[in-house]
Amino acid sequence: MTEAVFFYLFTIPMMAAALSVVFNRRPIYSVLSLLVVMFCLASLFIMLGAYFVAALQVLLYAGAVLVLFLFVVMLLNLEPDNLARMRLSTLRGIGTIAAAFLLFHLVRILTAPAASGIAATARPGADGTVENIGRALFTTYVLPFELISFLILAAIIGAVTLSKQQSDR
Repeated sequence: MTEAVFFYLFTIPMMAAALSVVFNRRPIYSVLSLLVVMFCLASLFIMLGAYFVAALQVLLYAGAVLVLFLFVVMLLNLEPDNLARMRLSTLRGIGTIAAAFLLFHLVRILTAPAASGIAATARPGADGTVENIGRALFTTYVLPFELISFLILAAIIGAVTLSKQQSDR
């Protein structure tokens, strides 16, 4: 009973904030609404017992990515008049992509054999603990992990170089 109450307590504001992200006229308010979505989603992860994923959700997405979004939105200084012209065509494009995505997955689910379920593909011992994630990250996925770190380093160097060139002018 209490799980259902907390589920709706976090899901209803999350859905309202998600709608606010899409339909808000001011980009900064959309980013702040996205912050509410991220915290509500982290709360749902906590309810599922995925504490590590919830912490990553708050630290990475709500902390780092949304701050980056906020800086970009403030740097671009988008005006509501320009956004109003772009909004209708953007919503049509997003709606078309979302409909195609949902149709693809609906066809895939309906044509999949009944015997193939999540339990058939689950590996024993893959419960998502920090130890198992770390073990998989540093054994099976060590090369992609290191390549991504070099990609992030290159992005940081590029951002610093671009900001220094603009400040020199």
